[in-house]
Amino acid sequence: IRDDLVTGVQTCALPILYASRAALNTLVLQGTELDQLSLTTVVENYPGFPEGIMGPKLIRDSRTQAQKFGANYEMEKVKEIAAGKAKSMFTTNNPNELIMEFRDDASAFDGKKRASLAGKGAVNNQFNAFIMDYLGDNGVDHHLINLMDNTHSLVHSLDMFPIECVIRNRATGSICRRLGTEDGLILDKPLFEFFLKDDDLGDPLINRNHIVSFGWAKDDELDEMISTSHKVNELLTKLFADSGMILVDFKLEFGVSNGKILLGDEFTPDGCRLWDDETLEKLDKDRFRQDLGDVIESYHMVAHRLGMQIKVD
Repeated sequence: IRDDLVTGVQTCALPILYASRAALNTLVLQGTELDQLSLTTVVENYPGFPEGIMGPKLIRDSRTQAQKFGANYEMEKVKEIAAGKAKSMFTTNNPNELIMEFRDDASAFDGKKRASLAGKGAVNNQFNAFIMDYLGDNGVDHHLINLMDNTHSLVHSLDMFPIECVIRNRATGSICRRLGTEDGLILDKPLFEFFLKDDDLGDPLINRNHIVSFGWAKDDELDEMISTSHKVNELLTKLFADSGMILVDFKLEFGVSNGKILLGDEFTPDGCRLWDDETLEKLDKDRFRQDLGDVIESYHMVAHRLGMQIKVD
């Protein structure tokens, strides 16, 4: 039996918080439409934030605070619509939102090498939320709504571009094989590359002419993805450097929600390369690719250096 029922759009923050703090058994049934706050870049008139706050962040923080006092947000998996190498996506009772589940599966070389690593889903889900929140606080719009539990996140449903945006600060991996460059070479400036997202083809390198000619994205959309990728690189290079790590390279994926381009997918040690800045020890999925061992231990080390408290079931 519930003491209080809140229905409608997802951002009735104050009524939910007040009810929860009053020790009422509060159930929140979310609406099925995106409200204005979900789409607002900066909210400048909300009490307590004289410098403004990002709309999606206000939603997440309000929900987290209400849940702290016992509010129960009703959101359940309805149907699995995609199962990738390490994540699954599910529809919800809200057609504009999906549940993203991080599994313990690990894969490399376009799925040719596979394993299950206990705890990987939990660390990646929470790691991704930390990074997305950090990027959101610094003006990067993304699809994350909130962390649901250790292995699940609620995200905006996106119409994804079938391309990967890669930034390289040092040469390693495929670019060394492709160009015969020295492994670990520090590049004069960050290198941006596009890849077609297609495992069967080995995610081939493409350029913007391919993308525009085949209709995968428009020129103005590509400009925005390139600009955002470089902004993410500037922000995260410093974030990791301040914690004794080198951001060697990473990939990003983008999609569209309500006509707006958002950063989608994930940012975890699965999709970037991180090296210790003193020893150059690899702290990312290369430990799995190259059979170096201690994969999850390294992921936890990275999270700990950034100040995260990872919870594992």
